[in-house]
Amino acid sequence: MKLQFSKRYNLIAAVMLASLGMTSCNDWLDVRPDTEQKEADQFSTEKGFQTALTGCYIEMVSEDAYGTRMTLTNVENLANLWVIDKLTTKKDDYELSQHEYDGDNAKSGIKSLYTSLFKTITQANLIIKNAALHPDAFTTEGMKEIVTGEAHAIRAYCQLDILRLFGQMPQGGEKQVRLPYSEATTIDEIPPYYSFADYAAKLKQDIEMAETLLKDHDPATKLAFSDMFYTQDTGVTNDFLINRQMRLNYWAVRALHARMALYTGDKQTARAIAKELISAKLPDGTAVRPLSGTADFQKGYLACPNECFFSLSKYNIKNVAAAIFTLNDDNARYRSSNQVLSTKMLGELFAGENTEAHNRYNNLWNQRLLDNSAKMWCGFRRYSFADDAKYQSLYYQIMPMLRTSEIYLIAIETSDDLAEVNSLYQEYMLSHNVVAAAGFASLDDVKTWIVNEYRREFYGEGQMFYTYKRLGAKDMLWSPVPVSENTYIIPLPESEYDPNM
Repeated sequence: MKLQFSKRYNLIAAVMLASLGMTSCNDWLDVRPDTEQKEADQFSTEKGFQTALTGCYIEMVSEDAYGTRMTLTNVENLANLWVIDKLTTKKDDYELSQHEYDGDNAKSGIKSLYTSLFKTITQANLIIKNAALHPDAFTTEGMKEIVTGEAHAIRAYCQLDILRLFGQMPQGGEKQVRLPYSEATTIDEIPPYYSFADYAAKLKQDIEMAETLLKDHDPATKLAFSDMFYTQDTGVTNDFLINRQMRLNYWAVRALHARMALYTGDKQTARAIAKELISAKLPDGTAVRPLSGTADFQKGYLACPNECFFSLSKYNIKNVAAAIFTLNDDNARYRSSNQVLSTKMLGELFAGENTEAHNRYNNLWNQRLLDNSAKMWCGFRRYSFADDAKYQSLYYQIMPMLRTSEIYLIAIETSDDLAEVNSLYQEYMLSHNVVAAAGFASLDDVKTWIVNEYRREFYGEGQMFYTYKRLGAKDMLWSPVPVSENTYIIPLPESEYDPNM
């Protein structure tokens, strides 16, 4: 059946066309009328597959996706984590913070991030399809499995966030929502829409496929992550395989599996994988991804790179963040375009915590911002670093996507053993430079702490809205309006088959 450019399939079709014209690293995509020939050229060599995969990551870190909207701004404002001035030039963020999803600016912001996610998904689909059609293009042992494994993982990562943003309440509710899970590569293919349960099954299938493909071929399972910065004396001689500690490697896919299982209600699987990752060791006996502690913060590693299972490289993150926050300039003044916290909000954020010792409190927040009336504000400085800092691309210019802190919180939340919970809690808090000898008196106490800790720990990473939604929270701290099921189910762009409105 040929696709008609009707309202029903308008946007996804446009995305597929755009994916065939993605540039960035894809120098093969010159302007030629025969898109099938371009695709054949691209996927005739191993290098072509690698370039296409790199293109997925480049699109993911674009400002319409995880480079800004999905992490620093739009999705964080859905969770009301920032003060947004009515006079801001970022009208989409203001409308989203008010949960006014029918506003033109809010619709534009949501359409931009939705389109970017599907650009990445379509690129991943092209890789998966062509790897099956052209296996002889791969000349390096295990490279086909690595490339296709990552492509499945990338698709699952983006499709999970489609579910978390636009899907129905995961614990059940009045509204039932069907969403597109796209495996399409051309505009002639219409992505099917799936119920929540069937969509979750597709996610699991993709993630398990990625795990299977990567497990026996990924260098990340054989080397300490610190060794993967270099090609000398590590056994990694293919330049494409260095810095795999930043990509969706095998361990990162396992972490993604735990995140997906928790969100879709499979707490048993989430707990098992989280415990596996916490105790897992590399062949040299080191932890796969240890918690990021005070030593990292003393070095200025404010994005916690050493505990990232997966991160995106963003060379201009400092400049992007400076336009949104005020970073670390004690003499800076609050501007109406800034996203900030009030000093009252910062106090509420860390209520009950030992802020004197807490390394996140003391390093991530600048409490010396002034407005013109000398009112104090708090700026976010996770992406503040000296211009001459060493190894900027590895430790500073990154966007965290999956971290060990989240894995600990998953293990704590899903455990039914109070002694185990308190042991994990103490390890976790020690990494924050807080001695937590007492622990929790009951498992019920964990529930409140988990919500507060997700809010504290993942500022600027786009996770809090999903946490509220997953737990069906009746109240959203700092929300200007009451929240309901409709607050959590973001309408799809109006060009889609069912915009959930």
